[in-house]
Amino acid sequence: MKFFDIDGPIVQFLSKVADLMWLNILTIVCCIPVITIGASLTALNYMALKIVRNEETYITKGFFKAFKENFKQSTVIWLIFMVLFSVIYVDYRIVLTTDVQIGNLLRGLIVMVVVLIIFTFMYVFPLQSKFSNTIKKTIQNAFILSIMQWPKTLLMILLYLLPYVLFYVFPGLIPLVLVFCLSVPAILSARLNHKFFRKMEEQILSQGAERQDAEDIDTQGTDTQGIDGQGTGDAEHDIDSGEQSTDVMAEETEEDIGLAGHTATDVSENNSQND
Repeated sequence: MKFFDIDGPIVQFLSKVADLMWLNILTIVCCIPVITIGASLTALNYMALKIVRNEETYITKGFFKAFKENFKQSTVIWLIFMVLFSVIYVDYRIVLTTDVQIGNLLRGLIVMVVVLIIFTFMYVFPLQSKFSNTIKKTIQNAFILSIMQWPKTLLMILLYLLPYVLFYVFPGLIPLVLVFCLSVPAILSARLNHKFFRKMEEQILSQGAERQDAEDIDTQGTDTQGIDGQGTGDAEHDIDSGEQSTDVMAEETEEDIGLAGHTATDVSENNSQND
């Protein structure tokens, strides 16, 4: 029956389920050393977006490729958030021993800060997995994006909390929850955001192409002037001109997109440039 063919809906569904199970297992195992949680979550979000976009890929190969290429920056980002949460926890313990009125005010402030940190955390690794940027800009853009799309941010938080609620309410579902507790929320979150990410990529690429054309025209003009009499100074002038054009392109792209510093490239392309 075609219904059970290798390209049929049943087989395709079971294949997706198997991919999600294996992706979840890889993520949990790679999170065990704790220090590697940042790289593991980045790789998880990278593969989740691949799956949502139906881009052909091998789960294990793609996961560890993203894990390796984003390890340094993702680890630093993870350590920053670990420090933030630790400081907030210590502050909260101190506030519990203070005067009631002052304590209530401080507790309210701490809760507000915690919410903003969690909001930012929900987007920082998805952005890291897809866009090349500095650590500062990645965190800054994650914060901006989480506020801009706060309903989606709240929904993402609920998606990640749901497995633990099921874990507590229905203990019999523990094995099922364990094999899907990270991958399913990541996939659903990727579905919420992939159109916005695609739009961002297209805008950045469009602006980049326009600026590249302008740069090529400027370079050709510079070459013509050099032939007329500038001689050996051409190379240095071209390099300076190219750098200035690139800076202008980056600044104007930041203004158009509203998320400063992003470059719309795939994670493998991002890091191959760094290498």
